[in-house]
Amino acid sequence: MQEQQKSETSEAILEVVEEDIWGSLVDFWNLILFKYEVSGTPIEITVGLILLVVIAFIVTSVVLRLIRAFITSKLAKGDKQKFISVFKFIKYFVYLVVILITLSSAGINITILLTASAALFVGIGLALQELFQDIIGGVFIIIDKSLLVGDVIEMEGRVGRVFEIKLRTTRALTRDDKVMIIPNHKFISDVIYNYTQNHATTREGVQVGVAYGSDTQKVKDILLKCASENESIVKSPEAFVLFDDFGASSLVFSLHFYVTDSFVDPKIKSELRFKIDEEFRKNNITIPFPQRDVHFYPTQNLTQNLSKNDEDL
Repeated sequence: MQEQQKSETSEAILEVVEEDIWGSLVDFWNLILFKYEVSGTPIEITVGLILLVVIAFIVTSVVLRLIRAFITSKLAKGDKQKFISVFKFIKYFVYLVVILITLSSAGINITILLTASAALFVGIGLALQELFQDIIGGVFIIIDKSLLVGDVIEMEGRVGRVFEIKLRTTRALTRDDKVMIIPNHKFISDVIYNYTQNHATTREGVQVGVAYGSDTQKVKDILLKCASENESIVKSPEAFVLFDDFGASSLVFSLHFYVTDSFVDPKIKSELRFKIDEEFRKNNITIPFPQRDVHFYPTQNLTQNLSKNDEDL
């Protein structure tokens, strides 16, 4: 008798769970939020579909983070920054693929959906043309490796060091500690100087003029000495001096040297100029300022007018 009562109780509980609790969950999962037709095919957006997309998105994010952490833990600091820049583009592509696969698994015909949305995509494309150019430009930056995190670039007369490459924009820190935000399509349409594309060292130069009659060999030796004593200038390749021109007021020389960090080269050039001025003063070498001689030639009419004025007085 007791066993029969227990059996009936278990069946009642099971019936409540299956019909009431589980049934309510199923009904909530299949609850249609909105419904529309595409080319005669009905498409229903349910609570379950939205939750499925959200869960797939969260799981994908966690997996991608684990993959990135695993790979970056084995890379050097410089390579780590480069990988993170590439990984950002891969991440957005993976998200798109996962969402499409999830919708397809839920029974939605992706082909029909994309075909029906073609006109909408065209309109959005026209409205967001520059945005898409930036995104495509960002993809090209990564593919052809024309720009990497840590590169020193010059754009529109401003020099900056790249510290972040995003999907739409690239961010660089200028020499005066300001962030320069560059749309990625600029790297396709404009001319950008990349100081560190081929190698770490770059050649810089300082120009100076000395008075006519100065010992040119002595000037050359002083300039090379100033370069050799500066710790920021590399010893190989060696610095060299060029006799540029016989200027209007001076003999023009230029000191060329190599540095490993062109981002701070204005400071190095300033130090060199201070040192060159000091050494020139010690060796009595003059840095002239522009001079002009004015010659006055009185004409015949002017002489006659001056003579007439003297007679009137």
